[in-house]
Amino acid sequence: MSTALPTAARLAALLAALEHGLLERGTAVRLALLAALAGEHVLLVGPPGTAKSELARRLHRCLDGARYFERLLTRFSTPEELFGPLSLKALEDDRYERLVAGYLPTAGVAFLDEVFKANSAILNALLTLLNEREFDNGSGRSPVPLVCVVGATNEPPADESLLAFHDRFLLRVPVAPVGEASFAALLAPVAAPPPPALPVTEAERQALAQAAAAVALGDEAVAALAALRRWLGEQGLAPSDRRWRQLAGLLRVQAASDGRTRVDAVDLWLLPYVVCHDMAQVPAVAAWLAQQLGAVAQPLAWLERAVTGFEKQLELEQRADAEEGDDSAGKLALARAMGGREEDALRIVSQQLQERLRRRYSPVHVAARVAQMDELLAPVRSHRAQVQQALAHLGTQLQQRLWLPPEQAAAWLDAHRQTLAGLDAALARADATRAGFAALPVDAALPATPPEPVAVAV
Repeated sequence: MSTALPTAARLAALLAALEHGLLERGTAVRLALLAALAGEHVLLVGPPGTAKSELARRLHRCLDGARYFERLLTRFSTPEELFGPLSLKALEDDRYERLVAGYLPTAGVAFLDEVFKANSAILNALLTLLNEREFDNGSGRSPVPLVCVVGATNEPPADESLLAFHDRFLLRVPVAPVGEASFAALLAPVAAPPPPALPVTEAERQALAQAAAAVALGDEAVAALAALRRWLGEQGLAPSDRRWRQLAGLLRVQAASDGRTRVDAVDLWLLPYVVCHDMAQVPAVAAWLAQQLGAVAQPLAWLERAVTGFEKQLELEQRADAEEGDDSAGKLALARAMGGREEDALRIVSQQLQERLRRRYSPVHVAARVAQMDELLAPVRSHRAQVQQALAHLGTQLQQRLWLPPEQAAAWLDAHRQTLAGLDAALARADATRAGFAALPVDAALPATPPEPVAVAV
């Protein structure tokens, strides 16, 4: 009888338990649990006091039957601290073996703090343990039940001798101190935790792995990964072939646990945390990905220039004077002779002059200006409809996404909303300008000469 996959509701409950009381850790929480389900390792990069060890301790409770192991590594750490003491009984029989019970070789989830400060003797043993899930004990090599190692460091290693070990961590996640927006919540008492969720069993993890093997990488995802590889090459970055294969497996696990049979573009949100060697590179890769997905606010400088050009033309035509004399002095004298106050007379004269001195335009001129505005408005309205459709489509894609952090989804949606807001503001100004041209004073007796088109800077 086949084992059912853990439901999305159950995984969501595990994520809620992981994230409870940990502010601004939505991305780290999701990537840590996803890494564990995929059997990958995760590196948390950030200063002390940012809940890295707490996240690892909670993670082990999400996996049924997984033993937990934790150590702070220093340059003085010895292999015995991680792998267990030497067996005296084995030494009596001329065997060099360790008593591994309760140590890293028997753990399912491990947290290694300051992981790159260990000496070469420890790192060499860890390389095999992390990658092959095997441990050399004496003359034999034994399999280990290790599911996921959570490493922690203040910064990625600069020493080239550590790069192979650094590459064993598929996911590298920056963990920063809580920002200003969450500082008040940091000081408040922590609410009661949510009800405990059932941990994922080993059988369920195996069933998830089988389901993931049947998940297809869609053409859209493959094309995006190929484009990313080329772009990274241009930036001087070259993730190893092993990382690309592991990334594909991670994407398949993400889709399978979400109940889907194909990886799509939205699944690629985690790319920056896989391909970046240094956490300073994460924003650039995230921006590249958003650009590929079209989830960026579109520049509207061209539209701003066009609308501004028409507004200035309208202002010139509204203020243009008629070609006739100014008899304001005579009108003012007449108003005084009628006994009115001088300020009232000035107001009357001003209104009369404004109306009289306004330049008239032929119907052909007005129609031409309105047609020019319509020529501008039509493609802008069409473009707005396309952006609105893209926003609706993306909103549909983001629904019921278990792993996508809410803040990432909000950022992608807000980019489209920002574009719509810019288009709406420009359209409102353009509509007002069109109405202004349509309201220009008309004299049907004027020559039917169309005006020169409004010159707009490109």
